[in-house]
Amino acid sequence: MIPFSIAITPRVLHFKQPAGTSRSIYHTRRLWLLTLTSDEKPEVRGVGECAPLPGLSCDDLPGYENVLRSACDEFSVKGQIDYDRLRPYPSILFGLETALKQWQADGSTALSSTAFARGEKGIPINGLVWMGTFEEMCHRIEEKIEQGFRCIKLKVGAIDFEREVDLIRSIRQHFTKEQIELRLDANGGFSADEALPRLDRLARFDIHSIEQPIRQDQWAAMAEICRSSPIPIALDEELIGINQQGQKEELLDRLQPAYIILKPSLHGGMYGATEWIGLARQRNIDSWITSALESNVGLNSIAHFAATVYGDDMKMPQGLGTGQLFTDNIPMPLTIKGEQLWYSPSF
Repeated sequence: MIPFSIAITPRVLHFKQPAGTSRSIYHTRRLWLLTLTSDEKPEVRGVGECAPLPGLSCDDLPGYENVLRSACDEFSVKGQIDYDRLRPYPSILFGLETALKQWQADGSTALSSTAFARGEKGIPINGLVWMGTFEEMCHRIEEKIEQGFRCIKLKVGAIDFEREVDLIRSIRQHFTKEQIELRLDANGGFSADEALPRLDRLARFDIHSIEQPIRQDQWAAMAEICRSSPIPIALDEELIGINQQGQKEELLDRLQPAYIILKPSLHGGMYGATEWIGLARQRNIDSWITSALESNVGLNSIAHFAATVYGDDMKMPQGLGTGQLFTDNIPMPLTIKGEQLWYSPSF
């Protein structure tokens, strides 16, 4: 057993432009950085990030900092992560996992043994277009296409639906589904009654998938939508707070989505996300991994995790294009080139 010390540093990052979803608009991002050290290797540090999303994370609770301090103290004494105890606290679990991985890598930010970590291959990612006015979203779409993205993810459900349809129609008038893959993310913005009629209208535009069309915890309605939708359904928020294996199995069996989308900070850390992916594969449900507006510390960890889970030849674009959202992000050897995220091992 190795005794560790963990320093906890709160930090606030600032968005370059407001990050809007159908739920809320983020201007800042609060997080806690964990710095792991030990007497065994005093020159080595491991840094992790704990960043629950306000109003969304299951562990965004009063007294969060006290729970974080207690979890770090327990880890420092035991020298290992208590995964079962931390299942209800995915952002804390993810922070500890990341810090420990970097410490085990002798302080290197290369957190995997993959072609991505060696700088030999990039990870395909989607171009994310945040909600805004019709004109703002049109401009952002044009920017993503000019940058070389061939998979565009649009946040929908905030502006007038007819305007959103016009926006999507304009894309398809210029680009086929072979040229541009379109993913939609409603963040639960549709009502249960209006969801299927809206999905029927959107389906004519060759949509790859739509995330969380209605708010979570409406299992009967969501099961019907997953069964009847002409657009494949991807679940995201629906997975939040479902932390035990039996609960995960029940959700997948009852709802039977086409895809699940894993955010380690929200869905059980890398430990819990791996469990989700394994259970989904057993049921022929596909998946991809995205960040949850973490700093580059969290993004780097998630990218190496995705490279490990899906292998060097992954084809499915991941949701890892969030590193350029902040004015004061933490430096990390990550670069977006065209539609791929690259890691520089010489950093």
